[in-house]
Amino acid sequence: MKKLSLSLLLVLIFVSCNSTKHVAEDEHMLTQNYIFVDSIRNKSSDIQKYILQKPNPRFLDLPFALYLHNIGNHEKPKTAKEWGNKNPNSYNFIKSIFSEKQSIGYANSFIGLNNWFLNYQGPEIINPRKVKRTEDNLWAYYKTQGYFKSKVTSKINRYKDKKATVEYHVTKGKPTLLDTINFKIESKVLDSIYKKSETTSLLKSGEQYNDKTFRNEASRVLKLYRNNGIYHFTESALGFYVDSTRTDYKTNVDFLISGSRLVDKNGKYVNTPFKVQKISKINVFTDYSFSKKGEPYLDSLDYKGINFLAHDKIKYNPKYLSQSIFLKPNSIYKDTLRNLTRNHLKSLKNFKSTNIKFTPISGTDNELKMDIFLAPIEKYTLGLETELTHSNIRNIGSSAKFSITNRNAFRGAELLKLSFLGSYFTSNSGPGWEVGTDASLEIPRFVAPFGLSKLVPKEMSPRTLFSIGSSFQKNIGLDRQTFTFLSDYKWQYNTKKTIQLEVLNTQYIQNLNINSYFSIYSSEFTNLNNVAKAYDDANGTTTNYPLSTDLNNQVSEAKSFMNTVSKDANFKNTNSEEYNTALNILNRYNIVTSDFLIPVLAYSFTYNSQTKFDDNNFSFFKLRVANSGNILGLISKNTSANGKKTFAKIPLAQYFKTDIEYKKFWDIGENSVFGFRSFLGAIIPYDNSDIPFTKSYFAGGSNDIRAWQTYELGPGSRNTGLEFNVGSLKLLTSAEYRFNVVSKLKGALFIDAGNIWDITGSSFVDEKSKFNNFSSLKDIAIGSGFGARLDFSFLILRFDVGFKTYEPYLTGNKWLKNYNFANAVYNIGINYPF
Repeated sequence: MKKLSLSLLLVLIFVSCNSTKHVAEDEHMLTQNYIFVDSIRNKSSDIQKYILQKPNPRFLDLPFALYLHNIGNHEKPKTAKEWGNKNPNSYNFIKSIFSEKQSIGYANSFIGLNNWFLNYQGPEIINPRKVKRTEDNLWAYYKTQGYFKSKVTSKINRYKDKKATVEYHVTKGKPTLLDTINFKIESKVLDSIYKKSETTSLLKSGEQYNDKTFRNEASRVLKLYRNNGIYHFTESALGFYVDSTRTDYKTNVDFLISGSRLVDKNGKYVNTPFKVQKISKINVFTDYSFSKKGEPYLDSLDYKGINFLAHDKIKYNPKYLSQSIFLKPNSIYKDTLRNLTRNHLKSLKNFKSTNIKFTPISGTDNELKMDIFLAPIEKYTLGLETELTHSNIRNIGSSAKFSITNRNAFRGAELLKLSFLGSYFTSNSGPGWEVGTDASLEIPRFVAPFGLSKLVPKEMSPRTLFSIGSSFQKNIGLDRQTFTFLSDYKWQYNTKKTIQLEVLNTQYIQNLNINSYFSIYSSEFTNLNNVAKAYDDANGTTTNYPLSTDLNNQVSEAKSFMNTVSKDANFKNTNSEEYNTALNILNRYNIVTSDFLIPVLAYSFTYNSQTKFDDNNFSFFKLRVANSGNILGLISKNTSANGKKTFAKIPLAQYFKTDIEYKKFWDIGENSVFGFRSFLGAIIPYDNSDIPFTKSYFAGGSNDIRAWQTYELGPGSRNTGLEFNVGSLKLLTSAEYRFNVVSKLKGALFIDAGNIWDITGSSFVDEKSKFNNFSSLKDIAIGSGFGARLDFSFLILRFDVGFKTYEPYLTGNKWLKNYNFANAVYNIGINYPF
């Protein structure tokens, strides 16, 4: 049966691979466009958008979507009746066994399958009219670049196999340069504003003509006037006059700025001079509703000249709500302050809609009334979020979060939120689950003592977040309960830059199941058993090997044995390798099983130039610098039996940590994107502290170096065989090419490179694991591969296959030794890896 299905599939593919199957005899399918600019081929994505006809999309140079279309047949029946007439035996057979209804359903299933194939894009047939229009588009485009006398011709190359290519030949000619630039401002008011601004025009004599420069100049002048009180100023008041009659490839430019606008007065349009408008009156309607339009406002109050009104009762403290209003009474109108007011009010997350309306005040020609209509969201809302989850540690799972939100909790637009969460997932150690709860209070301003709240201006949307919570994890490592408390300050320095300050990000981690240590880290137990055998052989005893596998006393006996070995000087001298192995295992055991108090103070800076969700040309940079345990370490003088600093008898994590991440994306046309990601992180402990396992770095996984499993790679050139390998320095770089395949299916080709090392200087770490100098960069591992993604807009399901390309831990040849499917890593992920 499998062979029959495979054979049928191969037959279908073979039949469909005739790409011109549905091309008529007198037609030709477009396979390629060639653009030659001054006899040189131009592949720039900037001009691709002007080509009206493009070949069928291709993947690996094959038009798979067209192949699927060609499996269908345009001549097949379109209705069940037609299908029955063409296939009477099958139709009547189904009808005789079941009924007419089942026969119709049977016919419709074949019709639907045929239509499904035909829904894929058919062959792109050459259309001479579109070719001519493309000529016009290219000519118009180069004219906007200053090539007023350019020429564009086209040539259609038709071939005997019903395929064709199109050539577009562009002769740009000599560019036109800007010569004399004259500004003509018809209003003294506008002229005064322009001169006081001391701004520089974007139009410069001697530069090449470019439409974009003129548009930017118009936008610059428009913003100038609208941010200086000229509320009624629009682009219609601007005009450029270009002298295109000159034959010396130069042009004079007259930039006309009109001093008036047309206003309809009693059915007649009258020229009205532009005047500086000031805001004379501000009304804020705090419970606006379209259904209550026309009803009286029963409550009102005045705060610093701003009039607050409500149909019922004013529920917002005017002192705090007014901080989101940046246009004040008797101030001049400014576009930037209007937009800032709108965005600030939206960021409060208290209102469904925010509408700002300006109307002239009757009897004046330079005063405006500002009305702000705020439609509040319900005070109490319930939320239920469910999602599929995936991370480098957790495999595919599901999670749910139930939350209760109280908006305007203390009349200052605060958000008080209580959340309950739970998840179930599979991990490397089997199925697991997590439950937790947290309470948070988000305040749309800084809450800080000693007047520190004034350091960040309100325009930057400062926020304060207080959060407290706890979670319990089962079957992740040693089972863990976590308590967290966070006070977080965040502000938007500008549209691209965000700054975050974590002041009391305190976490207490308690391991609940340390007796399962050797069950989870089974390779450690195997290595320790080998040490026990060597120890018994060296001392002529049989008391230690084999170590107990009883979970009730396995850890206690193993720990007792490791402590015995650490004190045996003779064994150290005679069996140094086994001695060091036992001490390394003991050290890792102490770190992994230890509870930790992690009080973090951190600063983060984020730069993100992405303007919208589907923007594929942007860069991202994030720097985070953190310190743990510095203040509490100075306060506490207590230490544990291991000489580690403690606070309230809990080991204190003391370290400095820095993470730097950079990402860059390029839209390279035809729905393809090239992405680059680089990460550098380092953590350095001090005062004899250990690094908590959860704060260490690891390598490998579906969002990391995809040719290795999570925690499998490193540190350095070691191949430890341990289940969980961690380090204190990490370097990661990835490059990925993303492209469309068919419909929602997208493909990717990628290369990942990186590793982890140790930079703590610990005596328990061997030389191969350490980062000594730049020569350690030879330990960088390289993986490459390909992937497929299903893009559902709201969710991306990802499947990546990573091949080990360079393995630093191998002896001899390290390149491509295990570059095959047998040693590949198959990653399933949600959303893009970066």
